Amino acid sequence: MAVEHFDVVIVGAGLSGIGAACHLRKKAPRKSFAILEGRGAIGGTWDLFRYPGVRSDSDMFTLGYGFRPWRDPKAIADGPAIKAYVIETARESGVDQKIRFNHWVTDISWSSDDARWTVAAQHDGRPVRFTCSFLLMASGYYRYAEGYTPEFKGRERFKGRIVHPQKWPEDLDYAGKRVVVIGSGATAVTLIPSMTDKAAHVVMLQRSPSYMFSMPGSSPLAKFLASVMPRKVAFWVMRWQRIILTQFMFKMARARPQKTRQRLIELTRAALPPGYDVETHFTPRYDPWDQRLCLVPDEDLFAAIRSGKASVETGTIDAFTDNGIRLASGKELRADIVVTATGLTLEVLGGAKAAIDGRPFESGKSFTYKGFGFSGVPNLAAVFGYTNASWTLRADLVSEYVCRLINYMDANGYAVATPVVRDKDMTPEAFIDFSSGYVTRAVAYLPKQGTGPWRHPQNYALDVINLRYGRIDDGAMEFRRLERRAPIPAEATRAAA
Repeated sequence: MAVEHFDVVIVGAGLSGIGAACHLRKKAPRKSFAILEGRGAIGGTWDLFRYPGVRSDSDMFTLGYGFRPWRDPKAIADGPAIKAYVIETARESGVDQKIRFNHWVTDISWSSDDARWTVAAQHDGRPVRFTCSFLLMASGYYRYAEGYTPEFKGRERFKGRIVHPQKWPEDLDYAGKRVVVIGSGATAVTLIPSMTDKAAHVVMLQRSPSYMFSMPGSSPLAKFLASVMPRKVAFWVMRWQRIILTQFMFKMARARPQKTRQRLIELTRAALPPGYDVETHFTPRYDPWDQRLCLVPDEDLFAAIRSGKASVETGTIDAFTDNGIRLASGKELRADIVVTATGLTLEVLGGAKAAIDGRPFESGKSFTYKGFGFSGVPNLAAVFGYTNASWTLRADLVSEYVCRLINYMDANGYAVATPVVRDKDMTPEAFIDFSSGYVTRAVAYLPKQGTGPWRHPQNYALDVINLRYGRIDDGAMEFRRLERRAPIPAEATRAAA
């Protein structure tokens, strides 16, 4: 089997992978690279999800790339617009020519003797292999093959159709149908108002409420700024305005959770019909930002409820019936279609099996290095964005750091860079401080946090300092030249457990 070698292999041709390739082409132009994409198109999330109304839940001034401004004043963009933006970015920079489509990565293995990664993939049903000096995993954080669906008693009895948003059928006709959407997260909040134009009625069935907040879909400020200054300057003003505002809101919510809670509920109450049971349906049991807030652009969900086209039921499911869903209270919700907007399944390294010098790598027993690396894993970065801000803000910074690291290694004759934990008593903490189900279900697979560089700070300003301007040789990253051919030290792969 022929094996191609590249200086860098990027896994994933979504928002993160295309951005990483653009950074690499600009800041490390002599490096050869390839992008391995498991599916047949550019776009990642924005190509995979096809459900009605699919859109960003972050504003495009920050979800867009820092090096290629989002030019539309529409701050909350739909999925097709975001996909088109990613495709245009790839074409303009020429990185679309570097993509190997339908290459699903299954295994990655590191050899200290060769200072190389071997990347095994499936392409059109046959195995292919690549080697690289540096591996950048931009494959996202969830399993593309399927979403998360709990076991529901009596599901097989239901005579209607059950669909998951992650696999939305092209032939699904919901015109004039009664629809129940199970869930109250970002997907459900997006789906429900988008289906009310055709459906007879849509019910959001939630086990417990989520915090909602509204903002205009288009930014009047962005329109004004674009009329009085160059578009690029207007973009940067809007970008930093949104960054500062988002970080301020997050810090205030964590510092004053009760006050933030009251304010969010007050705003929700004002958007709903008088006398609406906000306490039952829109008052969460947790504090703000213990889970991600749900964005309601232009109050579209609340407008659907006000019009009577949508409603909310709060309770637990007892079982599916022939004609719908029976709640534990005994109430039955009649439905022709049930949409299980019940969440994602988190995945590390795109689900690929990893090995270091023949030893299986267990991500859940490692420490995260600056939120993108793993203790004891050489020459690898895995993009993981923010939970309290847009994904791309951090994806851009990680890609910039990788370019800096590669250039530093070249300048000093290093072949290997390995994050090494030297504090044997460092206490492991959860990688993400969230109570969301998709996070708690993945605790065993996510790396742990510690102190110093062994954290994902969830702070853009701090990351700018550390990733864009901080020292590469920071005492935690250990460098080696190839001629030493030394194996990765045992203490580097010390379990975090």
